[in-house]
Amino acid sequence: MRKWILGFIGVLIALIIIAIGYLYRNVRDRHPDYEININKEAPADIEVFKAGFAKMPITPEIVDTWNDANDDAEFHEEDGDTYNDNNNNGKFDAYWIAGFDAFRAANGVHDDVWSRAVVFDDGNTRMALVAIDAIGLMNDEIVDIRKALPEEAGIDYLLIASTHTHESYDLMGIWGQPPFESGINDEMMAYVKSQTIKAVMKAVKELKPAKLAYAQNLTDADKFVKDTRLPKVTDSGLRMIQAIDAENDSTLGVVVGWANHPETLWSRNLLISSDYPHYLREGIEKGVYRDTTLKKQGLGGTVVFFNGALGGLMAPHPSISISDPYVDTAYFEPSFDKTRALGYNLSILALNALEKPDTIIENPAISLKAKTIQLPLDNNELALAAGLGLLHRGMTGWKATRSEVAAFNIGPASFVSIPGEIYPEIVNGGITAEAGRDFKIDPVETPPIRKLMPGKYKFVLCLSNDEIGYIVPKSQWDVEAPYSYKNKKQYGEGNSLGPETAPTIYKEVAKMLKN
Repeated sequence: MRKWILGFIGVLIALIIIAIGYLYRNVRDRHPDYEININKEAPADIEVFKAGFAKMPITPEIVDTWNDANDDAEFHEEDGDTYNDNNNNGKFDAYWIAGFDAFRAANGVHDDVWSRAVVFDDGNTRMALVAIDAIGLMNDEIVDIRKALPEEAGIDYLLIASTHTHESYDLMGIWGQPPFESGINDEMMAYVKSQTIKAVMKAVKELKPAKLAYAQNLTDADKFVKDTRLPKVTDSGLRMIQAIDAENDSTLGVVVGWANHPETLWSRNLLISSDYPHYLREGIEKGVYRDTTLKKQGLGGTVVFFNGALGGLMAPHPSISISDPYVDTAYFEPSFDKTRALGYNLSILALNALEKPDTIIENPAISLKAKTIQLPLDNNELALAAGLGLLHRGMTGWKATRSEVAAFNIGPASFVSIPGEIYPEIVNGGITAEAGRDFKIDPVETPPIRKLMPGKYKFVLCLSNDEIGYIVPKSQWDVEAPYSYKNKKQYGEGNSLGPETAPTIYKEVAKMLKN
């Protein structure tokens, strides 16, 4: 009996050690010595300003398809769903679409998803801005890409943001087959990193003397956004920077900033897509078509789209209609027709604004501040997902994780880099402190970030260099009854690191902008 007990205890201890080792491996700090702290002033004189654009596809090849027995858009074999083993390897090689619910396996590709890069160089600072068609990419993966970027690229700062499309494959891990199967395909993750590096290197090779045209439309795109959480505050201004070849006046590319969830196709779509950014970029580059008829001339070049303050939650919700720009048809239900209508409407607004840009600068100067920050992780579900290996997020300490913020200027345009989905109230104003809130405090993330930003054109690049989820004003944190609005719990906090996230990020960004 004694030997049996000792044996049992030994096995139990061994299992505990294995479990601890497994958890540690998943949450370990993957880059323990990594930190950035950049502060580069704008040069007084610039001999030549250069810009280069490039794009590389990150589209998966969907080999195995599947049959949805009960038409719920989720793969569950217990529901009678079956897969087609088209490569005859005896397993389902699924690409899990990120966004909405888990188990949404892709059944094909509607349009390519991309890693798109622009490199700006004023002779003193060379920076690369990249947008990838993904729901998000963690800071650990960003650091991997930076470390692998060849030194000959000469990049002083690489920013990588996600467009946050809810119709591309999972690069974060939580949309596979939980609780134990991550949604990340390791080969595709490596491919995304490789293609992103190629996009940056190609953009460097494409660097040409350029002037920049700046334009914006801050009002006409508001009708395409619904704020599904009270209070109603949006970030619907459309901002553009067009890089023009200084020698022949052709368009090298356009940077576009706008804020809305790319989820027009909603939760039942099973085709890989970048959602409305696809049509927005196509319209600006190649022109806006109705069937085969060109209705609005494009500019050429490569468009790089960045999402803005979309927390809250900003969405092209099925409850709002979006009209075709050239046909008397309004779309409510999620579809590619509605997605095309949204993207084309936005591209028309951008093209119209760029026909008569507000400002053209021949030699804009770059200033840059960027900083590694530490954020508290006060979300047990996200911590558990990281421990189980679903969420690819390392910890820098007990319930603490690494992230990053940045602030920079390119001529009269200012930029703030935010590592998640910030609520528009923090950016544009309108934070509330309603009865029923969890913390009996006044708003702390004030004045709004855009009030602190210099220049006329104020870009907020969200999901930049990380995806930490929603960044909720602390005075609006509301997970315990009684609730602030109509005694009803709202969506958001469950996808946040915790209530200290917004105050911490705001403090760091405000410090950059004030100094």
